[in-house]
Amino acid sequence: MTSISPKIRAGWAAALVLSLAACGGGGGGGGGFPTAAGSTGSTDTGGTTTAAKLSGVAATGAAFSGATITVVDQTGSTVCTTQTDSAGAYACTLPATTKAPLVIKAVRDDQAFYSTTASAAGGTANVTPLTTIIVAELSPDGNPASLAGAIQTNPGAVTAETIKKQTDELVAAITPLLSALGLAAIDPISGSFAADGTGQDKVLDSISVSVLPDGTAANIEITVKATPADDGSAPLSISYSTSSAITPVLPTVTASALTNTPSPATVADLFTRLTACYALPLSQRVNAPNDTAAVTGGPADVIAPACRTLFVGDDPSTYYNNGNTVGRTASNRGAFNSLFRPGPTGLVWDRGNFEFVRANGDLVLSYRWTDTAGNADNDTIIARNVGGTLKLAGNGNDHSASVRPFSEHRDLINTPNFNSYTTGYNINIDNKTDGSGNPIFSKVLVTAPDGVVRTFVPQSGLSYLVVMKDDGVTPSGSPIVRLAGAYQNTATAGNPADKELGLYFVGTQYTDAQIAALQNQSVWTLEFFDTSNASVATQKYRTLARAQSVAEIRQLTFANITATMRAGLLAETDIATDGASIYGAPSQNDPNNVDFSADGQLDAWTVPQGALAPTSLAVYGRAPFGSTTAGQPGARFNDSTGVASSARKAMVFCSTQGSSDKHCDNTFGQQYAEGTSINTVELWARNARQVEISKKIGFYKLQ
Repeated sequence: MTSISPKIRAGWAAALVLSLAACGGGGGGGGGFPTAAGSTGSTDTGGTTTAAKLSGVAATGAAFSGATITVVDQTGSTVCTTQTDSAGAYACTLPATTKAPLVIKAVRDDQAFYSTTASAAGGTANVTPLTTIIVAELSPDGNPASLAGAIQTNPGAVTAETIKKQTDELVAAITPLLSALGLAAIDPISGSFAADGTGQDKVLDSISVSVLPDGTAANIEITVKATPADDGSAPLSISYSTSSAITPVLPTVTASALTNTPSPATVADLFTRLTACYALPLSQRVNAPNDTAAVTGGPADVIAPACRTLFVGDDPSTYYNNGNTVGRTASNRGAFNSLFRPGPTGLVWDRGNFEFVRANGDLVLSYRWTDTAGNADNDTIIARNVGGTLKLAGNGNDHSASVRPFSEHRDLINTPNFNSYTTGYNINIDNKTDGSGNPIFSKVLVTAPDGVVRTFVPQSGLSYLVVMKDDGVTPSGSPIVRLAGAYQNTATAGNPADKELGLYFVGTQYTDAQIAALQNQSVWTLEFFDTSNASVATQKYRTLARAQSVAEIRQLTFANITATMRAGLLAETDIATDGASIYGAPSQNDPNNVDFSADGQLDAWTVPQGALAPTSLAVYGRAPFGSTTAGQPGARFNDSTGVASSARKAMVFCSTQGSSDKHCDNTFGQQYAEGTSINTVELWARNARQVEISKKIGFYKLQ
C-alpha cells in the first residue's frame, strides 16, 4: 500500500492484535488500562459487569461546544452519539459489545476533529487539533476521516504502541513551545484537560493547526501564535506531510512572545458582551426615535453603556477600521453600522477564537454571528487587552481590503467537460468612489509573500478592484490571484487557464507541493495610489490559512444546484450562442430581478453532508452591448445578496456601482436593463478559518 506513511508503516504491517497495558487508554484520571484490541466494552469485577465510560474534552483552545460526538468501533458500528456541553466536555457509556480500537469524531458545521483509543474499557479520549494530527498519522491515506474504515480491515494498526509512537513524535515537534510555556511533556489524547487556558489547553491557545488531506496523505502545519517583531514578520511554524519520514521541530519559542495570549474565558467574555449590546432594542442602543427604522449617526449617538463599554476607553470614537469610524451614513457606510439598524437586534456573537497577535499587541479573533432570521457568517475582529478585559480597537487601516484563501469549483453547465477547480487568494479591495461615483484609486500595488508585485485597478460596474494581467495592460475580470487550476475531469486535456481567458492565473502555476509549503499566516502588503498616482497609504494583511492545493480541494464537498434548477438554466441559456441569460425590457408587472429558484418556487440548490452552506448569492455579467463604448460589449458588473444558511433559493436585485455603470434601469424602480446579460452565478461561503468556498455556475460556453 504505497499511500501508507513511512512513519507508521511498520505498525500497519505488523497488524498487532494486543495493546500494551503500559501505554495509552485510560490515563490522565480517565480510569482503566487498555485491554486487548478486540476486547469488549464491559469489565468483569468478580461477577459484576461495569459499563465502560468514555469521556473527554473537545477544544481548539476555546471549547468546541455544541459539537456532535460520534464514536465508531472496530466493527464499524457507531457505539456512541452525543453532544459536547458548553465546556466542550462529552461522556459516553459504551455498549458491552464494543470492540477496540475506537475512533472519536467531533463535528460542528464544516469543522471536524478526531481522536482514537486502543481500549474499549473506557477512559479519556480528548478531541483536539493535536489529536487530529495523531489520527491523520495513523490513517493509511492521511485523512483522519478514513481511520474508522481502515480499522475494520486492520484493527491492529491502532494499538497503544502505535498511538504512543505518533504521540511521542508530535510532542517532540512542539517541545520548544512546551518549554516556553513551562510545561512538561503532555498526553494530548488521555491527559487531564479542560478548556480553561491552563495545562494542555494553554498549548492549544498558543498554536494554530491545519490538517488538510489531499487524497494520498495529509498536509499539516503547526503555527505558534507569538507576538511578531513587526506586522510583516513571518510566523513561527512547521509544515510537513503524513508521508514524510521525519517530523520537523518548531523553532525556538521565547516565553515573552506568548505573554499576549488571552484565555478562552477572556475571549468568550467579549462576544457575550457584544451579544448583550445587540439584545437591546434599537432605540436603547443608539439615538433613534423608534425601534423599527434605521437611523444615521456617529460614535456619540451610541448611548447604551453595554455598547459603549465594548470599545477602548469605553468610547466608540476610539474605533477606526478600514477607513470607518463607528456610525452609519445614508448609504449604510460606517463601522458597526449594524448598531443603527433594527434588523441586527438580537444578533448573537459566539465561537470566538484567538488567532494571532499584531505587532502592537492587539489580538485578531475569529467569530461567528447569527441573526434572528438565520443568517450567519464567520469573520474576524481586532481587540485590545485592557486590564484583563478585551476592548474593540479596529485595525487602524484607511481602506477596506482583505486577503483570503479561495477554493473554487467552476460548474459550466453548458460545457461540463471544462468544469474545473481553481485555488488562490481573493484580494478584495473595495472600489471606493467619490461623491460623483468616480473611483478614488488609480491602482493598488499588492506584494505577495514571495515578493511578486501585482497591480489592481478599478473597473466600472464592479464593487472591487481587479488584478491586471501580467502584460500590464489588460485588466482581468476578477480580484482572484489563482495559483493553480485543473479540470474536474482528469481526462480533459489542458488547463483552465487556456480557456478561461478572463481569469487571472499566475504565469507558472504552482504545484500541489508548492502550495502545501505556503504558510497559513502569510503577510501581504497593499500600497494605495490616488487618481493623481500618488501613494497615499500602505497596509499589511496577515491571513489565517493558506490557499488549498487542487488535490485538497478535490476532497471538499460543495453546494450544488438541484437537477430541476440545472435543467431550467440549461433550457434558458442554451438559446444564446454565448450561453448567457439576457434580459428583455423592464416591466412593472414582471420586473427584471434575479429570482434564483427552480420553476414553482422550488429550491435552487442543495447542501450535501459535509458541504458549507452558502451565505451569499452573487451574479456576474455585462451591461447591454454598446452601453459604455459604442460597438463594444458592456462593462462587467457584480451584484449579490446575503442568504440564510438554511436558505435554498434567493432573489438578487440590480445595484449600480458608479456613474458610468449602465446595467440597471430605474424606469419601474431599479431593475436590470434591457440587454443586460448574466453569465455566472456564485454560491459563496466563508469557513471559520476564513477560507472562501465558491461554487460558480457558469452559463457561458467554452470551445
